[in-house]
Amino acid sequence: MTADLRKIIGLHGAVLVILFAAQFFLPAYHHGNLARIMVLATYAMGYNLLFGYTGLLSLGHALFFAAGLYGMGLGMTQFGLGAGAAVVLGVVAGAGIGALIGALALRTEGVAFMIVTLMFAQAGYLIILYFGSYTRGDEGFVIQQADRLVAGLDLSDPTVRYFAALSIFYAAFVVLMWVLRSRFGHVLIAIRENEERAMMLGYDVQRYKWGAVVLSAGVSALAGAAYGVLFGYVGASFASVQYSIFPLLWVLLGGAGTMLGPLVGTIFMFYLIDLSSGVTTAYMLIAGIVLVCLTLFAPQGLMGELRNRFWRWLP
Repeated sequence: MTADLRKIIGLHGAVLVILFAAQFFLPAYHHGNLARIMVLATYAMGYNLLFGYTGLLSLGHALFFAAGLYGMGLGMTQFGLGAGAAVVLGVVAGAGIGALIGALALRTEGVAFMIVTLMFAQAGYLIILYFGSYTRGDEGFVIQQADRLVAGLDLSDPTVRYFAALSIFYAAFVVLMWVLRSRFGHVLIAIRENEERAMMLGYDVQRYKWGAVVLSAGVSALAGAAYGVLFGYVGASFASVQYSIFPLLWVLLGGAGTMLGPLVGTIFMFYLIDLSSGVTTAYMLIAGIVLVCLTLFAPQGLMGELRNRFWRWLP
């Protein structure tokens, strides 16, 4: 084991210990917030795989998050599935839609790819509204507490919900870390750095990018399904364009192409809005000013700047 690998394992182990220990001393308000943040950070990690490591800028990830959310919610309310099976259905739905959208959107590149993904996401949002008799549209629907059980565990209980969110976050983290350290991940990074050179080396660039889209969609759908079952609500607002922009902001703030960047960016953005909204109704103005300052003085994001200046080994 190399010295850098020991540092990586030590840092990520310390983060896990901190998140685990936080359950026992955080006040109820922040306890619930951190559970929500870990699920949203999982969503950001899925986005980071595509944007930070593959170099594909998508504005349509809300479609995958919503696919997981509604796959889980409709699986429970319309098909009578249990919570565990419904979450699996949500992940399969998100990955399946990702496979289809990826096959179509990857016919384009650059700005065109961004626009096409946005169009697909908006089409998904309109479909949710159109079938309001099932989805309840903007109003959404609640997953009853009695239905939110997995292996006898009540996911509406704050402690169970927290550990479920932590388990989902770290499972996604470990899987993505393994993927990015594999040959597949190295090829994705090569595509991000120089796609033409990757093609010259004989790699099927389109196949690798399609695989990245499917995996990114699956992780995003997992986050959506987990969000619905843990917090008991499914609504069309999660399919709107702002939920495609949020993961981009979280990743940019935390550091694109870093493993801990999505978590750091999600925490920062969540509490920036939370704290500024308690000061003024113009809280988005404060958030915007802070975001502009960070963009100017920390263009690589918080974890990206730490890697550039101090911790070169940071993945």
